Amino acid sequence: MSELLVDFITSLDGHASGEGWPGFWGLEGPEYLAWLGGQPEATYLMGANTYRLMSGFAAGEVPNGQDEFRPEEEASVDELTQASKVVFSSSLEEPLTWANSTLVRDDAVEAVRAMKSSGSGLLSTIGSLSLCRSLLRAGLVDRFRVVMFPVITGATGDERIYDGYPDVALEMIEHRTFDGRIQLVEYKPRVLEHPPLGVPA
Repeated sequence: MSELLVDFITSLDGHASGEGWPGFWGLEGPEYLAWLGGQPEATYLMGANTYRLMSGFAAGEVPNGQDEFRPEEEASVDELTQASKVVFSSSLEEPLTWANSTLVRDDAVEAVRAMKSSGSGLLSTIGSLSLCRSLLRAGLVDRFRVVMFPVITGATGDERIYDGYPDVALEMIEHRTFDGRIQLVEYKPRVLEHPPLGVPA
């Protein structure tokens, strides 16, 4: 059976991106990049918006405010290009132009449930906030990992990750610090029907 990892990189205040900021908020370091490069092979799951953004980067489109990709960003996009990717969308059309990408029009939750039961490797999300929220609500997420970068993007932050989430209990299974400033926390999530003090009498 496959394992499903929801994987986010965020600012401290829970934004997935920020206007005018480079990839990794420009704060990645050698320790973090070495860890990132050593991650196990995975099949990446994403929605249409993330696909459009990332496939654009792979085709050479540079993020707004940048003249060119930094080497770290280019390496990250190249690794994703080589990886297997499953894209859930009813609006995209085949054939997908980004290499190693498969389009799935079926319900994402049921498709991922089937992928988990029939597969044996690691499934990992990338971006795709609404997809991650749906998979978590359905109880399909085995590990929930967040790498927090030391910046607060209160004025420029975009894509607030946790809006619309249910209450979730998190059992920590790993934590570490990279380069003296980047914090990783990884949990086993459990969706709650109600808060602890909300138990019916």
